[in-house]
Amino acid sequence: MNKRDDARKLRPAAQHLLRRQVVNAVRDGMKQVEAANLFSASLRAVNKWVALDKLGGLRALKAKRRGRRAAEGALNDKQAARIYQLILGKMPDQLKLPFYLWTRAAVAQLIEREFAVVVSLSTVGRYLKAWGLSAQRPVRRAYERNDAAIAAWLKQVYPAIARQAKAEHAAIYWGDEMGLRSDHVAGGSYAPLGKTPVVRATGQRFGCSMISAITNRGALAFMVFQGKFGAKGFVEFIKRLLKQALAAVSDCGRPSGASLQSCQALCGYQRETIALDHPARLLPRA
Repeated sequence: MNKRDDARKLRPAAQHLLRRQVVNAVRDGMKQVEAANLFSASLRAVNKWVALDKLGGLRALKAKRRGRRAAEGALNDKQAARIYQLILGKMPDQLKLPFYLWTRAAVAQLIEREFAVVVSLSTVGRYLKAWGLSAQRPVRRAYERNDAAIAAWLKQVYPAIARQAKAEHAAIYWGDEMGLRSDHVAGGSYAPLGKTPVVRATGQRFGCSMISAITNRGALAFMVFQGKFGAKGFVEFIKRLLKQALAAVSDCGRPSGASLQSCQALCGYQRETIALDHPARLLPRA
């Protein structure tokens, strides 16, 4: 072995042989420094091997098994499936963990609590990758959201709307309202590591509101306005929109201070079709 070789890269049998040769040379009277130079080993390693020989003889020089033990820091298939289901079905705080979003540390604590298995953060990262999970920005959903009612509406009510729109060659617009701010930065970008992209914008903050509607094919209609979103603005938008659409489907929120009946009265509707109390309201064209 020349000086450029690293004994740690040798096979276990070759490592054991090297250690025996070094220790036998020291036993025969060679100084440890000379043995280190002769066998291209570090003096620290020679010191360690000689100390092991004094404690346990040549048997103590046998190379030990590398890596973690089979039962240490590893999950079996059943345990992995359990952790995967918990991550998908619950948030950390719902499982009495001191986190509000899933992180590698949160998953590590969950694994330790459920199965008394300690894993490193890097191991958790490998598990998450193997399970097809990636770090993502969560989507906000209201506690009042009725997922079962939405599913029923999509299955039972919406198909009839879609058929009517197809028969009349009309488009269905899905509407919602939002606020816009001058200091909001949307989207992402690529940049060298450690250098966060900078977006130059005015330091003067201002905002406005927008109500918009979009079709399944991406056609967008919108109206920008100042002030609070109310019944008058909502009705004005619906009036304009229904001149070019079969129906407008708005989200569950009503304009402040307005009932559905008042909105329909202002628009001159003769009939009403309410899809659901919560997820959506269908305002048909008279």
